[in-house]
Amino acid sequence: MGKSGFGIPPKASPDVIAARNVLADKVCRELERGGLPVHRGDVEGDSSHEASGTCVHVDPSISGGVFAEWCTGEDLRDAAVEILERGDFSSIPPALRHHETVVQCMAAALAGILASAGFEVQEADPHTHGRAVLVKGIHA
Repeated sequence: MGKSGFGIPPKASPDVIAARNVLADKVCRELERGGLPVHRGDVEGDSSHEASGTCVHVDPSISGGVFAEWCTGEDLRDAAVEILERGDFSSIPPALRHHETVVQCMAAALAGILASAGFEVQEADPHTHGRAVLVKGIHA
């Protein structure tokens, strides 16, 4: 694959993306079996994380993969966004602290649940994927 313009990373091959989609569907099924609300953000067009619960998505870039992350309910998410938009970080308001705690705890829960189900998981790069869990595959 050649270089892409505008800083967009090159995409993985169609075979790799197809395998990631199969893995993402398995992740969704396992989380649903555990009773968690889950949706495919990349398939359902939820790139802004408007739905609450577990958002599973496939990053099609060469270095991408399958990611699962927790999205809080709208009220808590909106409160955190409003605080961040104001940009005053002299003290961390309770709503922002609570939002971060929920997301952090749920990331740990997702990682534990998926590992228990036989998936190989690791923490994703926080600079590009926040608190998402990277699902590398299924243990044989």
